[in-house]
Amino acid sequence: MSILQKVHFLAKELHQPTNPIKINLIGAGGTGSFFLSGLARLNEALTAHGHAGLDVTLWDGDRVSANNIGRQLFATSEIGLHKSTTLINRINRFFGTSWSAEARYFSNMPDGMQNRQLLASIYVSCVDNIQSRFDLSTILNNTKQYNNQINRPRYWLDLGNSRDTGQIICSTIGHIAQPDSSKFSPVAQLPFITDEFESLLRSGEKDDKNSSCSLVDSLKKQSLFINSTLANLGCDLLTTLLFEGCLMERGILLNLKTRHCRPLPFA
Repeated sequence: MSILQKVHFLAKELHQPTNPIKINLIGAGGTGSFFLSGLARLNEALTAHGHAGLDVTLWDGDRVSANNIGRQLFATSEIGLHKSTTLINRINRFFGTSWSAEARYFSNMPDGMQNRQLLASIYVSCVDNIQSRFDLSTILNNTKQYNNQINRPRYWLDLGNSRDTGQIICSTIGHIAQPDSSKFSPVAQLPFITDEFESLLRSGEKDDKNSSCSLVDSLKKQSLFINSTLANLGCDLLTTLLFEGCLMERGILLNLKTRHCRPLPFA
């Protein structure tokens, strides 16, 4: 008896939505700045095919600093400005979108607004510290009660990296109903990175405390093109999910030093 290939099918309400798909992009730094540009291009491709497109909100409380220039998508003239508003204004002018910026950290929202104001169908985290992932995990677990909202939380796409390596992991926010299939073995729930790899994440927390004060210092900790490469791969994974309506793997593992890139299979 042959073993059926595992696959995850896109939540049915995201196939041909009547309204733009709401996305919360969390982090506007090395990976997030490039991922936002990829989302704008994906939005152009979707709308060209008659799709309702994307509605993106970018969250980040940081301001542009001198060490960001060269490794992130910022100019010297933008030093001191909020990263989120700077990038969103640029994207809106260039692509004619009306996307939003929040010049604050996603995990620091007031308790009374903790759920409804944060609702989106897809969450993309491009954060540079471990605790932010666990904070986001807590928030997303609390959004599961809003299953009847127009922006019902469905997916969490997390992108993280070290100097030369990175990973992209797609998780579902709760159980997503899958169609019957005689050809595939549909997977209804993909675990959070904070649940599946908690011990591994915790072991790397000590590295989060070391900050860089110059581009030279930053490049000692992260390869110049690791962020943009990871962002492009992540956007491609999301493109596959939205255009083809399914994923044959739940993520991507990247090693830029060895030039290796391989899919992360379903558990």
